[in-house]
Amino acid sequence: MSLFRTLRPALPILIGAAVMLSLALGLRQSLGIFMPPLTRDTGITVSNFTIAIALQNLTWGLLQPLAGAWAARLGMRRLMVGGALLYIVGLVLLATTTGLTGVMLGAGVAIGAAMACNGSALALAAASRPVPVAVRSSVLGIVSAAGSLGAMIAAPIGQLLAQQHGWRIGVWGFAVLALLMIPAAWNAGRVDDLPLPQHAGEGDNARSALAIALRNPLFVVMALAYFVCGMQLVFLTTHLPSYLDICGMDPMLSAQALGMIGGFNVLGSLFFGWAGGRWNKQVLLGLIYTARSLVLAWYFTSLPTPQSTLVFAGVMGFLWLGVAPLVSGWIADTFGLRWQAMLGGVAFVCHQIGSFVGALGGGLIFDMAGSYDMAWKAGVAMGLAAGLVQAGFAAARLGGPPGGLAERVTTTS
Repeated sequence: MSLFRTLRPALPILIGAAVMLSLALGLRQSLGIFMPPLTRDTGITVSNFTIAIALQNLTWGLLQPLAGAWAARLGMRRLMVGGALLYIVGLVLLATTTGLTGVMLGAGVAIGAAMACNGSALALAAASRPVPVAVRSSVLGIVSAAGSLGAMIAAPIGQLLAQQHGWRIGVWGFAVLALLMIPAAWNAGRVDDLPLPQHAGEGDNARSALAIALRNPLFVVMALAYFVCGMQLVFLTTHLPSYLDICGMDPMLSAQALGMIGGFNVLGSLFFGWAGGRWNKQVLLGLIYTARSLVLAWYFTSLPTPQSTLVFAGVMGFLWLGVAPLVSGWIADTFGLRWQAMLGGVAFVCHQIGSFVGALGGGLIFDMAGSYDMAWKAGVAMGLAAGLVQAGFAAARLGGPPGGLAERVTTTS
């Protein structure tokens, strides 16, 4: 109850950020359910579709640092509302496409650019500012958890509309849901009216802030390990529906799996937001990547069943978006709030390059080899390496610079 009283003045901002993030992530993560019917209807290949998703992730990643810097200069509301409008345009282009160009422009460029304005970097930066430092990590976990609900809503709705009325109606349904992002982004933009606390050594401008971050070895290792995070997750959201279709599973199972991921995302985000306020965020990130890789290996080394698929989706969901409060929280704790969105965006470039590789590489490997075996094995090997390196490097710096294991949020506003 005391937490609710503490957060009550910030609730309009937090709810707006959570709803915006929920829809932005949920709709995007569920686009894979349209891949089998869309490719058959338009005559494009699986790898063509995955090139569009890869382009989306690359566009998102490359624009994210710029969006973060522009938000510091122009205000978050302009960026977030503009991104919501662009998201809707992207879905309309996808719903009306007749070939590869529309898929590339809609699902690729437009939604990718919109995600730079409506994704985790800006949403969590907006949620960080109006709350006390002592509860920041938990609040970021709560907002991330709420952001996880989008896939639970979007995936079943999209699959149901696609099965009963065709994939185009399913995408139009997504466009209608995306309209809710506009008022949510407007409310989250109230954060522009709040004073920005100063942080020692945060940098006077974007260039100096970036230079400070790049001199911090923990930031560099975290950003590089983020590559694997993006590769594994986008490989799943893009290719799991296709993999289940190949294995003869009910098409609704892929939507149920994505919904299960979203549901357990909530629990994982809450847990890791809470844990990030008590233990080293960097070590927790390394443990997440390691655990994900072991779960991927377990699932893909056996024939899928509806039961094993839903268990797999649940465990992966728990380990899914918990990275967001840990990364955003560590950056805010270490470098301050002014450039949080920009520095989160810089790290996110590596994440999205990994996403590009996960989406495109999975499609190319499938087209060449006729299976996903090489793709998931590469994902497991790289995930284990990144997780162990990040956790080990952070643990070795006990008592070191800000962000080490000694990091425990004890200050209050």
